[in-house]
Amino acid sequence: MLDAKTQLSRLVEAVASGREREIVIARHGRPVARLVPLDAPAGGIKLGLAKGLFEVPDDIDRHNDEVAVLFGLRGS
Repeated sequence: MLDAKTQLSRLVEAVASGREREIVIARHGRPVARLVPLDAPAGGIKLGLAKGLFEVPDDIDRHNDEVAVLFGLRGS
């Protein structure tokens, strides 16, 4: 707790800049608080995050059978 008090500005900057996703503050070795940015996105899968950033080739699935064999999901 004392470290957090003396370094609060640095801790807030680390979270606000994204260098740290969250900082857990402890008292007597036990977690008591979590420092996170206010605009922290909710966890989970972000669908469409890369939309428009690349093109998926028409033949993207052409090696699926070969890959399945390599992973032992199908016989050769």
